Amino acid sequence: MKTLRLREGKERAALRRHPWIYDNAIAKGGGDSGETVRVESATGQFLGWAAFSPSSKIRARIWSFDEAERIDDAFFARRLHTAIAARARMDINSDGVRLVHGEADGLPGLIVDRYGETLVAQFLSSGTERWKPAIADALCSATGVGRLYERSDSGVRALEGLQPHSGWLRQPAGDAGHTDIGLREHDWQLSLDVAEGHKTGFYLDQRDSRHKFAQYAQRLGFTQVLNCYCYTGGFSIAALSGMRSAGLLGSGATVTTVDSSAPAIAKAQANVKRNGFDERNAAFLDADVNATLRSMHKEGRRFDGIVLDPPKFAPSAAHAERAARAYKDINRWAFKLLSPGGVLFTYSCSGGIAPELFHKIVASAGTDAGVDAYFLDRVQAAPDHPMTVCFPEGEYLKGLVLMQK
Repeated sequence: MKTLRLREGKERAALRRHPWIYDNAIAKGGGDSGETVRVESATGQFLGWAAFSPSSKIRARIWSFDEAERIDDAFFARRLHTAIAARARMDINSDGVRLVHGEADGLPGLIVDRYGETLVAQFLSSGTERWKPAIADALCSATGVGRLYERSDSGVRALEGLQPHSGWLRQPAGDAGHTDIGLREHDWQLSLDVAEGHKTGFYLDQRDSRHKFAQYAQRLGFTQVLNCYCYTGGFSIAALSGMRSAGLLGSGATVTTVDSSAPAIAKAQANVKRNGFDERNAAFLDADVNATLRSMHKEGRRFDGIVLDPPKFAPSAAHAERAARAYKDINRWAFKLLSPGGVLFTYSCSGGIAPELFHKIVASAGTDAGVDAYFLDRVQAAPDHPMTVCFPEGEYLKGLVLMQK
């Protein structure tokens, strides 16, 4: 068994059960890509069993802090069983569920989403790549699902020295291999393409926020809603659902949906139709969001509810300053477009933007827009995308709900 010996004083994070070992913490030792290595302190104290990654700044990711535990096929079967059992105890009103959320579930670099009878996995680290066959078998066994699609096409793999890869890992005999599938979320029917969609095909992390937005639309009687960076239109469906429950769709209530991706707009339109909404209550714009916000302000448009759910502006803290300017700009224009009493749901999925910083950015945007607003709520990813005590980096999605005075 190969060993990593850490520099003096660099064992503190591992002793707190944090799974990452950075390259500058290592005094000596190494291994092949994905190989299991023993991690020790400078004095030889056992710290963990880890997967070695010779190309990444995160040089090793700890699988287990138990010296007696073996990293083998049975280990992955146990970890997957624990993660899946935890989801069964969570309040999830959907047949789309995140079954494995990487480090939070003790499986660094592994993401697994279940969409009905299809599993989609991302193997984003050297360790998960090395153990891919065992993980695939264990996933299908633990869930009873035979369809497993791989979406390891994230740029993160390049940091691990891995090539992108996508395609079917497991299929039942005679399966046609369709990748366009349906999803039930709350009372809505949505569609996604696990081969072509973002990430694993859909943003399950916003499930609870979409439901909350539907409740706001119903309770406050939204008649004009703007959904920016719509992707497949989940927040638009939520808004229309709330309006329908309030009996407002026959009175000219409208949801305007904006995205710069034509395929996303087409998918959003299809989802609106799939849920039985009249196209007269939905407008779609294949356009740049920033330019659209400015144009709408010039036109004097106003909205009761606005959603800003942009892509990742800051993948790391090094990009935080530039991202902060981008977040502030779109939120400033959103404030200008809100009617008095209007509600803004605004998000950041950037790991490089801390929750406190995002709060300051949004507050500053309101000040620059010349408005005041109540902070009504802080929202985060759905519970099947957990943050844990030992891995606070798992908190990536930050959301704020504000009501303009």
